[in-house]
Amino acid sequence: MSSYLPWYLSYSIAAAFVAVLGGGTLLYHYQCEIIYPAGFPEGSRRHVAKPSQFGLPYEDLTLKTVDNVKIRAYLIKHPDDKVARERPTILYLHANAGNMGHRLSIADVFYHTFGCNVFMLSYRGYGLSEGSPNEKGLRIDAHTALSYIKNHQVLGQTKLIAYGQSIGGAVAIDIVARNEDNFSGLIVENTFLSLPKVIPHVLPVISKLAFLCHQIWDSERMIENIARLPVLFLSGRKDELVPPEHMDGLRRRVDTTGTVIWKEFPTGTHNDTCLKAGYFETIKAFIDKIIKEEQ
Repeated sequence: MSSYLPWYLSYSIAAAFVAVLGGGTLLYHYQCEIIYPAGFPEGSRRHVAKPSQFGLPYEDLTLKTVDNVKIRAYLIKHPDDKVARERPTILYLHANAGNMGHRLSIADVFYHTFGCNVFMLSYRGYGLSEGSPNEKGLRIDAHTALSYIKNHQVLGQTKLIAYGQSIGGAVAIDIVARNEDNFSGLIVENTFLSLPKVIPHVLPVISKLAFLCHQIWDSERMIENIARLPVLFLSGRKDELVPPEHMDGLRRRVDTTGTVIWKEFPTGTHNDTCLKAGYFETIKAFIDKIIKEEQ
C-alpha cells in the first residue's frame, strides 16, 4: 500500500520544517545581533551620556585590548587619592542593550551614596567603542578593564567588587571566576545559567535548536570556581526574560567560604529590579560587610 498524506497536512509539515530551518539559520548566523542589541535604544551607538551630567568627577578613557580593539570607559574616582584608596571600587558590567551612559544613575548611587569609586565600560560594539560584540570579545574587554584597574596607582590598592546585570552578570561571574584573587566580592542581578538554556524560554519555537547557540556564557559552570568570595544575588521574581529559576540555580551552584546573600524582589522584572524597595539598601549592606571583614 502506498503512503498518503492529505495535501493540507503535507503543506503544514513542509511549512513547519521551513520555519524551523529558517529559525535555526537565523539563530546560528545572527545570534550576536540578537543577543547583543547594542543599537537599542535608538542612538545608543552615537550618544553616550557623560558622568558630569550627574555631578560625577571622571576620566573618559580609551583602552586598547590585546586584540587591538579600542573600547571606551569611564573612571569615576574620588579626587582625593587618600579617600579613593580607602573606598571600594565597583567594576560595573552592564546588560546587553544600551551603553555605559544609560547606567550613570546607578553609578551615581555607588559614588555619592555609597562612597565607592566606579569603573564602567561600553563593551566592544557598544556606545563609542570599536568592534563587534561576541562572547570572546566581551571576555577580553572585561580583562582589559581589570588589568587597567589593577595597574592603576590608586585603584590597584582598593577592594574590587564586580557588579553585573543580566548578561553583565555572566561577564562578572566569568571574570571573577578566572581572577578571584583580584576581587573582594561579586554582585549578580537577573542572570542566566547559560544562554542555550534561556533560548527555550525566549524563543520556544526553536527550542530544539538551542544547540546551535555558540554564544554560551556558561555561568552555572563558572560560578562553581568561586571558592572564597562573598556573593550577593539580586533576583526579580517577575523576570520575563530570564526565568527566576536560573538565579535559583546559580545560588545552588555557588560553593564559597564567603558570605552568600540572597535578596528577592517579588514584583521585580528583568529591567526594573533596581527600582524596587530595598535594592540599594541590600547592596550597601553587602559592601559595608566586605569593608568591615577585610579591615
